[in-house]
Amino acid sequence: MLQNLETLSREARSWPFEQARNLLAHVLKKRLSDAERDAAKLLIDAGKTDEALATFEALNRPVILETGYGPSGLPHMGTFGEVARTTMVRNAFRALTGDHWATRLIAFSDDMDGLRKVPEGIPNPEMLREDLHLPLTKVRDPFGTHDSFGAHNNARLRAFLDSFGFDYEFMSSTETYRSGRFDAALLTLLERFDKVMGIMLPTLGEERRATYSPFLPISPITGHVLQVPTLERNVEKGTIVFVDPAKGEDGGRTEVPVTGGHVKLQWKPDWAMRWTALDVDYEMSGKDLIESVRESSKLCRAIGGVPPEGFNYELFLDIEGKKISKSKGNGLTMEEWLRYGTPESLSWYMFQSPKSAKSLHFNVIPRATDDYLSFIEQYKTQEPAKRMDNAVWHIHSGNPPESASPVSFALLLNLVGVANASTKEQLWAYFAKYLPDATPDNEPVLDRLMGYALNYYEDFVKPSKTYRLPDDKEKAALLDLAERLKALPADTTDGEIIQGEVYAVGKAHEFEPLRAWFQALYEVLLGASQGPRFGSFAAIYGLPQTIALLEAGANGELAA
Repeated sequence: MLQNLETLSREARSWPFEQARNLLAHVLKKRLSDAERDAAKLLIDAGKTDEALATFEALNRPVILETGYGPSGLPHMGTFGEVARTTMVRNAFRALTGDHWATRLIAFSDDMDGLRKVPEGIPNPEMLREDLHLPLTKVRDPFGTHDSFGAHNNARLRAFLDSFGFDYEFMSSTETYRSGRFDAALLTLLERFDKVMGIMLPTLGEERRATYSPFLPISPITGHVLQVPTLERNVEKGTIVFVDPAKGEDGGRTEVPVTGGHVKLQWKPDWAMRWTALDVDYEMSGKDLIESVRESSKLCRAIGGVPPEGFNYELFLDIEGKKISKSKGNGLTMEEWLRYGTPESLSWYMFQSPKSAKSLHFNVIPRATDDYLSFIEQYKTQEPAKRMDNAVWHIHSGNPPESASPVSFALLLNLVGVANASTKEQLWAYFAKYLPDATPDNEPVLDRLMGYALNYYEDFVKPSKTYRLPDDKEKAALLDLAERLKALPADTTDGEIIQGEVYAVGKAHEFEPLRAWFQALYEVLLGASQGPRFGSFAAIYGLPQTIALLEAGANGELAA
């Protein structure tokens, strides 16, 4: 599905394609001379990426995209957002190059980091307190399911990513350090220690500068990740000397190799070293890490690497416009979103304007869900160029479903409330006439939306419903609409016919603007300031039930 799209991809304006074009330019500049780059670009622009790869040996390595994960906690919304967005860029790059160029997405876990504090809400916190400062892959698992706390959280990360169908390669910091994969880059960093310190020290406070070293040795005695000064360096032997607190200040000098997992790097040098050792071509990060990216890029160049292409996305805000903090718990968790909305709606939300701050709260879920559904509908009739910029192209890796749901999430929410439904079976009963051939099997999205609507209504809509009495003008209009609907066949399921009567009543009773009439319908009948297309709602709810609802609202029975 990502082949033969090179021409459209070059013209596509959505941000993943912009990033893909930047990535292509970055890789060509990184791997080829100026003359070679121009020749390769001509071939790729002509839709001959396969020929460019065959001509230039340096291009025959996969393009590497990376995302990072700190396994001292469980996967969260930011984890999903970074992998989802990076996957969108990866797919756009594949389309841009005719899907001839191999790509890899590495999900890297920094599981060799020392445990600095006990996370909140974790069982057996005393056990973790005893294991503070050990690498996460040496900290005992408080859940009792894996060999270590790091292994437990890594397993959760992989299960989390697998549940969304992401295509990725998991990589463990512990395994890569110990396997020797980072050895060459670590030895280079040791050799260029003074350059690294020259970049890092100006960024630190006076007290931190006095003890800083890019190397965090692992104590041979306690196994702790130590933040201690490097006293000596032996480039030929590939070792550093430091004082191990476990030996005491006197006679505590210890020498260890910087290779083979005997040391870990501070996180900014670690990031730079990883980019170099893994030949990373692309990595995005949050706006809060702009300075860190700049410093790590300098470090990467200092040890002979080329910093990856990438961009900084904006962070999410809570309902009050404040930065979301895991410690404050003022955000929205993955589990919470997926209780009330589809994974696709979350991907849609992640796609939209990643460089703009957006609220991440329960109230965005219904709109995100219906926007996703509307983009599916738009995709059906769009010309190919427009499809490439449609969010659902990116959400579904270039192959969005042909249909989504025959009704909106907003309509389902109101149907749940008016029908006082508590089960999917009750909701399906209302669709028996409106969609007689529909079943949970042939309308699986609708069936899923029903479950989300039941949860969302019970937890958020029901507690906040406020019905009001109609004024005299509104009462007359409600009763007029009831009479007009009585004149229709009782089994009418054409929402457009019903909607026509709703419009006619609004105009006949001179509501100005006309939306004031619809607002009155929602506030009097549904207890909300906005709602679904009323004709579609009435078609599903049923004319007799809608007529009864109109009369009850007109007579003030709903606001009682």
